[in-house]
Amino acid sequence: MKKLLVCFLLCIPLCMQANKKTISLARDYIRSGKNLEKAEGLLCELLQDPVYRGNDKIWKMLFDAQQKQYEQFNEKLYLQQNIDTAAFFQVAHRMFNTLEGLDSVEQVPTAKGKIKMKYREQSAAILNQYRPNLFNGGLFFARNQDYQQAYTLLNSYISCAEKPLFKGYHYAEKDTNLPIAAYWSVYCGYKMRDAAATLRYATLAEKDQTHADNLLQYLTETYWQQRDTTRYLQILCKGFQAYPHNPFYFSHLVEYYHTLGDDATALDYCNRALQTMPNNVRYRLTKSSLLLNMGRYQECLQLSKKLIAENDTLADAQLYAGLAIFNQAIILDKSQKYNAKQRAQILEIYREARPYLERYRQLKPDQKKQWALPLYTIYMNLNMEKEFIEMEKLL
Repeated sequence: MKKLLVCFLLCIPLCMQANKKTISLARDYIRSGKNLEKAEGLLCELLQDPVYRGNDKIWKMLFDAQQKQYEQFNEKLYLQQNIDTAAFFQVAHRMFNTLEGLDSVEQVPTAKGKIKMKYREQSAAILNQYRPNLFNGGLFFARNQDYQQAYTLLNSYISCAEKPLFKGYHYAEKDTNLPIAAYWSVYCGYKMRDAAATLRYATLAEKDQTHADNLLQYLTETYWQQRDTTRYLQILCKGFQAYPHNPFYFSHLVEYYHTLGDDATALDYCNRALQTMPNNVRYRLTKSSLLLNMGRYQECLQLSKKLIAENDTLADAQLYAGLAIFNQAIILDKSQKYNAKQRAQILEIYREARPYLERYRQLKPDQKKQWALPLYTIYMNLNMEKEFIEMEKLL
């Protein structure tokens, strides 16, 4: 045991000496302006050691290595030379991490319990100058679809407003880019399918009116992903009210209530949407479909005929009109007893439905599940043998 202790104590000076050489080598790299990335790597490795983590001089050296890299990028830009834009923004972000790390080290009380913030004011002033790089870098990475890197930079940019290091700059009150950065952080979180990242700055992002419509759509899908139907409906209703011309909110609300079997509420949203856009074909087709599902066949037929009169290539309008008539024939046909006159009326209804469904088949030949069985029934009742045999083979 004593031998082990002696060996351990002997190793300490050797380690200290090796680390001094590392620091000296890093300092030489920084002074020369060459191998700056190597200097950064050496110093980062040293700071992983608890012995050196509280050494402010090493933190400052690390920042110097990063700042010189940043300055070299800037010099190339000034000379209109090509640079690695991603690396430029990344080193700017690492500069932030370094001085924020130094600030956190300073907050550790001394042996006497005192906290002396020697570098905070200077660090804040330096980083305030570089801070726009976080915003611009976040947008750069977002445009290039590197959403994780974009989110990292935007998060650093936004979080400055909450950190004691930047208390004197009042970013929360003065920085008009914060809501824009928040919106893009929501966008990146959404693209990464990371609900927590998407929602983190959602409230702040709502202040960015330029992207308000898109923001609500991302939040809608995120809340649905989380199965938070309360917030899902709240955001949909908010979007429907604010942006009635955007079919996104309308279609999601109608689909939600239709899936629940609440076609009455879905129809109410249809009517409200049509108050804003009475000639909107999509909204009218949706209303026709709901009326059909609710068994309000005459209203469905009337609306579908209007749509067909405007454009007879609207396949769904042809289908809804045909089924609105066809379903009435089916209801009468299922009656236990009917006389010859009533039978003739039923056949006449089948004849009326036929051209609409045949037109739908013509427009949508691949939608066999929609037209095959109704036409089979019609041809059978009207004794149309050739057409009936064709449908029988298809079924």
